[in-house]
Amino acid sequence: MSGAGDGRLAAQGLRKEYPAASGPLVVLDGVDLAVSPGESAAITGPSGSGKSTLLHILGGLDPPTGGSVRLGGVDVYSLSEREQAAWRNRSIGFVFQDHHLLPQLTLLENVLVPTLARPRQAGEDFVARAEALLDRVGLGDRLDHLPAELSGGERQRAAIARALLGRPAAVLADEPTGNLDRRTAAEVGELLLSLQKEEKNILIVVTHSAELAARLPRRLDLDGGKLRERGA
Repeated sequence: MSGAGDGRLAAQGLRKEYPAASGPLVVLDGVDLAVSPGESAAITGPSGSGKSTLLHILGGLDPPTGGSVRLGGVDVYSLSEREQAAWRNRSIGFVFQDHHLLPQLTLLENVLVPTLARPRQAGEDFVARAEALLDRVGLGDRLDHLPAELSGGERQRAAIARALLGRPAAVLADEPTGNLDRRTAAEVGELLLSLQKEEKNILIVVTHSAELAARLPRRLDLDGGKLRERGA
């Protein structure tokens, strides 16, 4: 399942439990998952089933109780905390339900924030990349605007641009349309999928939206600590 440098995001035997008075609360119980570059998948399930927990583990934000996560052959949780932080910045793009834009920064500055912790590589022009992405998401004329001057959908579009800035191997989206009205949610969902096809990265979306989930080629359901793929 893990592969060696094949570019896949692969989880094997993931277990996550929390201490409780009545005994350990098991949220994930032996979860296996593999998603290859260019693939996209939706993870659905009841509220409280552990979908966000799984996404956070896949993105190196929350260590599992057991099991492993690899991306391109790198064993994420064998890295030190500092190495994990560098790995996340380089390899993962996050899109959350809340856009998490900094209110005092312009749109362009917000998109460039991840580069502050990233060593500059020869030939990289993050400003040009940020401007191109903002133009691609329909915000090319709003570079100097503050988040308060944007609609909810525009803020989420900016968050998507920020997630893609460093050309991550995987984009992990946690309820990316959860705060949006139905029409705007459909537009943002379409944008996410279009950009994933252009960038050819891995896209995993946690969502309660049946409409968004239905648009992704793979559909996985998490319930009772188990992850099952529909149609498998």
